[in-house]
Amino acid sequence: MVGVSESIRIERPPEAVFAYLDQPENHAVVTPSLAESETVEQLDNGGKRARYVYEMAGISREGYLTETTHEDGQRMVFELSGGIAGEIDIRFADADGGTEVTYSAEYELPGGVLAAVAEPIARRFNRRQLEKTLRTLQARLETDSPESGE
Repeated sequence: MVGVSESIRIERPPEAVFAYLDQPENHAVVTPSLAESETVEQLDNGGKRARYVYEMAGISREGYLTETTHEDGQRMVFELSGGIAGEIDIRFADADGGTEVTYSAEYELPGGVLAAVAEPIARRFNRRQLEKTLRTLQARLETDSPESGE
């Protein structure tokens, strides 16, 4: 398993940041390698099931994100299935009127021995992708544009 985790402070209340990320389509807006993300089903727990297309090194992987935990304004956990197997855990904490967003991801690299060799490279790549995702999320939500959830 490869795991990465990063945090960032966003000058918006937790409910606003949560509401933005509660729309799977917005994940494709802020995540560099996520080419598509679309809601396919509303779940009984308040979460969603979404289809995704992730592109890395010219290879597309398709699958589904199923929101297994949906705690309004506090936490969302997604199980990844299909082209990438793993879990994404996003937590939202009040930070003096803003939000501390902690985004953690764990996933399996396909390929056995080759995956073990590629793991350090994948970890660095994904850490950079996660940092860029959080900076883009911050910039998007700290503007006054209608797309930012205002």
